[in-house]
Amino acid sequence: MIQNPLYILAFLCFLIAASEWLCRKTVLKHLSSSLLVIILGAIFANLGLIPSASNASPVYDGIFKYVAPMCIFFLLLGVSLKKLKKAGVPMLVMFFVGALGTIVGVLVALQLVSIETVFGDSYNAIAGMMTGTYIGGSVNFNAVALHYDVVREGATYTGVVVADNIVTAIWMMVTLSIPKIMGRFRPNPELRVVGGEDISTDEHDHEKVDPLQLSILLALGLSTLLVSDQISGWLGELGVSFPSILLLTTFALVMAQFKAIQRLSGAKLLGMFSVYLFLTVVGAFCEVTALVDVGEHALGILVFTTAIVVIHGLFMLLVGWFFKTDWALVAIASQANIGGGSTALALAKSFKRDDLLLPAILAGSIGSGVGTYFGFVVAGML
Repeated sequence: MIQNPLYILAFLCFLIAASEWLCRKTVLKHLSSSLLVIILGAIFANLGLIPSASNASPVYDGIFKYVAPMCIFFLLLGVSLKKLKKAGVPMLVMFFVGALGTIVGVLVALQLVSIETVFGDSYNAIAGMMTGTYIGGSVNFNAVALHYDVVREGATYTGVVVADNIVTAIWMMVTLSIPKIMGRFRPNPELRVVGGEDISTDEHDHEKVDPLQLSILLALGLSTLLVSDQISGWLGELGVSFPSILLLTTFALVMAQFKAIQRLSGAKLLGMFSVYLFLTVVGAFCEVTALVDVGEHALGILVFTTAIVVIHGLFMLLVGWFFKTDWALVAIASQANIGGGSTALALAKSFKRDDLLLPAILAGSIGSGVGTYFGFVVAGML
């Protein structure tokens, strides 16, 4: 029954409901629902009550393929382009600071483990894969892995994937806590858009939604996703690589500037539910037990992966400290590096920072584009 799609979807929705209730009614109210859904997803996946990374369901594939892009579409419908002018440049600067931190992290992590014992002759490829994935997400990871044919080295490849899933989920929880924790030691000024739209400070998003507006939003989202995929496919046949997610983002931003679209209620609600569903699966992929099956080198792989992200994080926190950068911006830029655009956007929304939604997507999109190149550069240097 654990692989039954209806069971999985029902359980995921239950976890979202449980996280919301815990945030509203218990001592856990100081945590965010976004953090709790990751934790609950990880707990129940490791208990075997929902599928995890090693026995992932097609439902999870559908959530990554359709729900994650849809959450971007719905949340961007409330974004004004004038918000990019002030927050865009600082976000990109911090993103590339994070990319530099990742490269430094990879080079240092290589000194902490016996790379030839743990990774064999593929250590340079593994270093490139981790550089790519922590500068924009898993698309870069797979591109480097395929080029160097690491996918044929079953145990090593599996171990790195498992460690990556665990560390990425944990780092999402860490970045959710950065503004609150670091703000206690150094309350850096927030970067807010002067004259922009009001940013909701409510703990929970509330909207009055009727079937007409809900159906229009869903029709717009689904049709835009379809058109984006089709155009991206046609361009690919012509030899032009243009990711579907960039087309989807562009269409959403254009629509968001029309008052008729702005008057539709429900986009925020649909966006947040999609974010929670996506983050629950991110938590489910944090499969600690799977690392045991990798074998004797599991600890070395985990140390290597963890060291990269820890050094990246410390690098960004030091820069944020000395330059008095908005901690929310630092956390989101870091997440754009480690998890990609979808998790960066989820983080911005969790912080109630609608002014950083578009910059988060921008940083994530650039990461998807340049991460592979950085990965090949690092692999080629070693």
